[in-house]
Amino acid sequence: MAWPVFANNLKPLDKVPEQYIRMAENSDALQVAVVRFQPRSDSQDWYVDLVSAVHVADAAYFADLNQRFSKYDAVLYEMVAPEGTKITPRQQTGEHARTDKTNLLTSIQTTMTDVLGLTYQMDGVDYSPAHFIHADFSPDEFKQSMTNRGETITGMILQMWRAGLARELTAGAGSQLSLLSVLMADDKQLALKRMVAEELADSESMMVAFEGPEGSTLVAARNQKALKVLERTRTDKKPQSVAIFYGAGHMQDFQQRLMTEFDMVPVSIEWLDAWSLE
Repeated sequence: MAWPVFANNLKPLDKVPEQYIRMAENSDALQVAVVRFQPRSDSQDWYVDLVSAVHVADAAYFADLNQRFSKYDAVLYEMVAPEGTKITPRQQTGEHARTDKTNLLTSIQTTMTDVLGLTYQMDGVDYSPAHFIHADFSPDEFKQSMTNRGETITGMILQMWRAGLARELTAGAGSQLSLLSVLMADDKQLALKRMVAEELADSESMMVAFEGPEGSTLVAARNQKALKVLERTRTDKKPQSVAIFYGAGHMQDFQQRLMTEFDMVPVSIEWLDAWSLE
């Protein structure tokens, strides 16, 4: 995999990316996007890749990411944790990741790895290299942002439930037929994996509904923090190649901010298979 040293040998895409997670055209994989942005100005030779994440995926997807990440000057990653957090190999062993179920989301994700035969992100990604940089809220910052915005955990759950319910109502009987097909399938794990993948492929639209025009702590505010870290990293380390490794649901907001606040344009898109559905 040979990537250019400088960003400015690529032309802007004809069309701004409309999604960062999708089902492959032949439906044999759940795919996530890597979209490269470069400054509009020819005088700046650097680029940012938005590297979409799904938090449970095939081991091969995480192995591919580890190889890709080794080629960047800086990798900015998400994790609500104390400022400057560095994850060492000992901290992220599979046993640690599975027993450190400090919140409901982590419990759901680690359970999914067993049910669907997948790998948990904390088990699959190597966060130990020196060029990995924590670019997210601390727990205190997360709580303060929620307070400032008048948000509560219960309110977030209800808002996401409403967005999910609206999608289910528009889907009609389709979701019930999908569940029935899982129960009738010879390979129930693969059938369930396919059903969940189809739901995830449509998750961006739900996140847009969840965010609303004002944005939320969960996405918009954390993205703002990540881009402040990007600015600081550019000043201190002057990297030519930067990856922002965040969940796919964050990427539409990142895309808009890179274009409006950093005057960057998307120049390439690559789709990675996160879940094989064959």
